[in-house]
Amino acid sequence: MKWLYEISHDNPLWIATPDAQRHGIETGSLVKVRTRIGYFVTRAWVTEGIRPGVLGMSHHLGRWRLDEQRGNRNASALVTIDRQGSGYKVSQVHGARPFASSDPDSSRIWWSDVGVHQNLTFPVQPESSQRHALLASARDAREGRTRGQVRRYLVDTNKSHEIYKEWLAMTRSAPGPDGLRRPLWFDRPLRPIPEAYKL
Repeated sequence: MKWLYEISHDNPLWIATPDAQRHGIETGSLVKVRTRIGYFVTRAWVTEGIRPGVLGMSHHLGRWRLDEQRGNRNASALVTIDRQGSGYKVSQVHGARPFASSDPDSSRIWWSDVGVHQNLTFPVQPESSQRHALLASARDAREGRTRGQVRRYLVDTNKSHEIYKEWLAMTRSAPGPDGLRRPLWFDRPLRPIPEAYKL
């Protein structure tokens, strides 16, 4: 993984050229992406490779840690977490840095940016295709940059719980058709035996 992370260690926000022009966003600009329960700040990538009106971002990068000496240090940022009422603010202290270890490659880390792990900022919002609906909007975030911190998150757990209750109210209680907790056709990486689907 360490060599793959050297090749691809950032996950910018894909934004269509006309949308970016309308909002004055350029490739590399800081963008604040707001969700129903908070926001995250990342960098923009202006591209013709995404449909106007849609934002895209990989969610496989941007890991973080709370301890300088622990965790996957070549693929995570050191952060602090501050409680703000029912919210949590996660602020990056620094990204990846070279460090001494038994692996000589750890001293060769040349990148600092490790991306943004934005999953924290999205509430559970299942939709009919069994995927999560990630609803967000982006705006320029240059004025929100403080103390050199590029990567920040804010999430409100009370709002997240309210949204969970909204979606729960739209569901039917179990069991589903044929007395199943979920359809037998629903794919899973490790599919259990059919009896596990029954209540």
